[in-house]
Amino acid sequence: MNFRESAEKISDDLVALRRSLHREPELGLHLPKTQAAVLSALAGLPLEITTGRALSSVVAVLRGGRPGPSVLLRSDMDGLPVTEQTGVEFASTNPGRMHACGHDLHIAILVGAARLLSAVRDRLAGDVIFMFQPGEEGPGGAQPMIAEGVLSAAGDPPVAAYCLHVSAVFPRGMFFGRRGTFGAAHDTCKIRVHGKGGHGSTPFRARDPIPAACEMVLALQTMVTRGFDVFDPVVLTVGRFHAGTVDNVIPATAEFAASLRSFSNPAREKLIRRTGEVVQGIAAANGLEVDVELERGYPAVVNDVGEADFAAATAVEVFGDSRYQWLENPKTGSEDMSFVLEKVPGAYLNLGACPPDRDPVSAPTNHSADALFDDSVIADGSAFFAEMASRRLARASSPSAGR
Repeated sequence: MNFRESAEKISDDLVALRRSLHREPELGLHLPKTQAAVLSALAGLPLEITTGRALSSVVAVLRGGRPGPSVLLRSDMDGLPVTEQTGVEFASTNPGRMHACGHDLHIAILVGAARLLSAVRDRLAGDVIFMFQPGEEGPGGAQPMIAEGVLSAAGDPPVAAYCLHVSAVFPRGMFFGRRGTFGAAHDTCKIRVHGKGGHGSTPFRARDPIPAACEMVLALQTMVTRGFDVFDPVVLTVGRFHAGTVDNVIPATAEFAASLRSFSNPAREKLIRRTGEVVQGIAAANGLEVDVELERGYPAVVNDVGEADFAAATAVEVFGDSRYQWLENPKTGSEDMSFVLEKVPGAYLNLGACPPDRDPVSAPTNHSADALFDDSVIADGSAFFAEMASRRLARASSPSAGR
């Protein structure tokens, strides 16, 4: 089968699915309407379908006509707490919610792949697991799905796992990949500085937490530039700072929250440890106390070198040299596909979806209220997934195949 031609034939249906999903985005782990839409879109296909117990996930297994291993294809499904400003005719009808990261396209792409692969089921040398995951934007749906058995849905763990994420700022139709680390780990640190409140006219009678908290913010920036290797970098951003209620009252507490991003486990652990040490040292120097609350988030997204090369070769063979590009540097965003890739060798890729009337350099990014994604990439995404799965199963089942 020519998957590209077949995908074009179902493109209108996939675009219609994407737009209906875009109108009704849901957040977090519980997406009942989205789950129902996915189940309806998969109805009639020769799939073994299960739904999540702790979350609104969907796992569908396609059994190939010939014996072999399995591969996993993943799509996330949740939206963001963003009020849409695009003005498109299919804009969100749920106030304060938007598919601002393109997960609606991901669902349509994976549904398309399921339809394409179901049509050639008898020729597949193994099984395909379709993983429809809630909660990628938080609190994280990959771990609960792993706990509920997505990696054993076809029997033995899959030999490879693949994920395709659209980008509003990459040229339309371009595939982007990377060997090794693709995306950053992300953790959150919440700091609360405890002092003693008082009147603004007599600060010596109080223990003011605000200057110490400000000093902590500045010291953490210096820590990043002076305490970490520039070739194994970290990013620390203080995105929230709060203290006090009026200008003439010294508050008893000041608090702030920082986003911690890193690309290797050693740097991640050091960043977490040093953040705590810096704020505790400053608090002690000012005669204050401090609480440090760490929320571990997603580990770094790390592509298997062999699978990244395989994905690149597939994209080039199917779409041509001009449609694939290696990313020079990892991205500082994070993704919980990382939990799957910790257990299964695989590859995470980007697919450019910037509309042709926008300049990728200046276009609103993913997560923006103005983010737009071009529907025309859906069919190519489905064809790419189908090619990846069928070729990887054939390779794994070859008598001379390695991993």
